Amino acid sequence: MTRALVLGGGGITGIAWEWGVLAGLASAGVDLRSADLVIGTSAGSVVGAQVANGLDPAQRYQAQLVPPDGEIAAAFGPTTMARFALAMVGSQAPQRVRQRIGRLARRAPTTATEADRIAVIESRLPVQSWPSSVRLLITAVDIETGAFRVFDRDGGVPLVRAVAASCAVPGVWPPVTIEGKRYMDGGVRSGSNADLAEGCSRVVVLSPMPRSFGPMTGVAAQVEELRRSAEVALVTPDAAASRAFGRNMLDPAARAAAARAGLAQASSVVAAVREVWS
Repeated sequence: MTRALVLGGGGITGIAWEWGVLAGLASAGVDLRSADLVIGTSAGSVVGAQVANGLDPAQRYQAQLVPPDGEIAAAFGPTTMARFALAMVGSQAPQRVRQRIGRLARRAPTTATEADRIAVIESRLPVQSWPSSVRLLITAVDIETGAFRVFDRDGGVPLVRAVAASCAVPGVWPPVTIEGKRYMDGGVRSGSNADLAEGCSRVVVLSPMPRSFGPMTGVAAQVEELRRSAEVALVTPDAAASRAFGRNMLDPAARAAAARAGLAQASSVVAAVREVWS
């Protein structure tokens, strides 16, 4: 039996919500750190890197409640949203759309330098080395070609840089340079990239942003396909969590509320997750 934990993207609030859910599940006796495979996309890459390294969900949940003094808030403003809409015009072949989003990522002004963002990601990872006992996959997209890339411990890429690339929201944060190429958010391909869990027998997916846009494959379709050969539990934000996220998933001020909402929601999903995981 191979068990996979899939952690999707969703900004700062998504990180907090995932830790809330994970902490609540662990307190109920369902510890998802026992996964054989962890797949992290964007916000999920931050959480996944820590889960795969065995960090305590309860402690990481508490860290989400600390006031976000000095943290930079970002947002998808009207201009960025308009640029994304323009990127949808033209061929709907997924890689071509990702190329157009890559041009947006390359040209759009951002609120931080690449070095600044890597430093932020470094500060969010108490352990900064690839895990040795759990397979961890981190997703990103090449801004020039639109090609999807999956980083792991065998690729020679530092974990911090891989996570920073997966979190490089186009038009908001700068792309991250790896081996001479520049990468953006793995969520540009799919909000969760749950299809990477194909071949596993039991899969739990935490997806802060289950809705897709353009030709991106949504998590529901990926989960439906996985269920052809695996037991799968999909957890998405309930109404209270969605309200806690607010309008801006990149706002640190909403982090604590999102974490508390995730913790509260865990009690309503623990039975379904336990059935799949046990």
